[in-house]
Amino acid sequence: MNNMKQDYIFSIDVGGTAIKLAIMNAEGKLQKLWQIPTNRKEEGKYIIDEIYEEFKQAIHNLQINKDDFIGVGMGAPGPILPNGVMKRATNIGWENYPLKAKLEERFQLPAFVENDANCAALGEMWQGAGKGLKNLVCITLGTGVGGGVIVNGEIVSGTSGGGGEIGHITVQYKDGAPCNCGKKGCIETIASATGVVRLAMEKIKRSNEETALTRLYKKYGKITAKDVFDLAAGNDPVCVQIVEEVCFYLGHVLGTLSSTLNPDAFIIGGGVSDAGETLLMPLEKYYRQFAFPSTVDDTKIIRATLGNQAGVYGAAYLVKNKLS
Repeated sequence: MNNMKQDYIFSIDVGGTAIKLAIMNAEGKLQKLWQIPTNRKEEGKYIIDEIYEEFKQAIHNLQINKDDFIGVGMGAPGPILPNGVMKRATNIGWENYPLKAKLEERFQLPAFVENDANCAALGEMWQGAGKGLKNLVCITLGTGVGGGVIVNGEIVSGTSGGGGEIGHITVQYKDGAPCNCGKKGCIETIASATGVVRLAMEKIKRSNEETALTRLYKKYGKITAKDVFDLAAGNDPVCVQIVEEVCFYLGHVLGTLSSTLNPDAFIIGGGVSDAGETLLMPLEKYYRQFAFPSTVDDTKIIRATLGNQAGVYGAAYLVKNKLS
């Protein structure tokens, strides 16, 4: 048993299929990291109770006192109002759900909640690629496109929790593909892994000749975003063209955000960022084309470093920032 009082934080990153849980100290040193399946039954009504049971078991095993915890932080997928109410998490079932109040009632500890992409941004600022920087834009290129904007060390959530929804900036004004948000032509329909696959499938359907892409599709019956970037890295002309299109639109978004925010850095994460220089080199080119010229050299484009742990670090930072 610990004799000295410690400042521990319990950190939660809720996803549609899994929930990551972490116990760390206020300096960001992990004591335990694990995950459980997301129980979406009955509009997610059991989630908080199941998380609490995991917490109780973990602190028992680690021989940590509950009194040593200064708070609970949570990132969740959807817009969260300033009062801690989750407006809507469609892939879980929460709607107008008093998330902060439920956590505080169950844990009897101060709780802080934020959108999951914003948490990932805070995590990268605190312990990741943005360490030491205070003005950041984090963009996660995964199944969708997530975003988080940090100004002077504080997340920009906006009036109703919709700040940083970079994935839903419209970039194709005519004939854009439908987005899950209900609009058309969002950057998410192009620069996400799903968007890259959509562009590739359009090329395959329109192609009258055999290409590396069509051969791959015939062999496996599907195409992944990784396939497209791998072929582009080998200078396949069709896939180079797809990557150029993705980076043109994403570079336009970065240029626009740069003129608005003039950040220290854009941090690019998510599975698509695993393409490395194959993505970042053309992205830098188009960013430079669209950014405000006198500030273009002051903003770096760098890859995220925390991977899928960024959310739990960011959720912990919510607590640290308010309480420690």
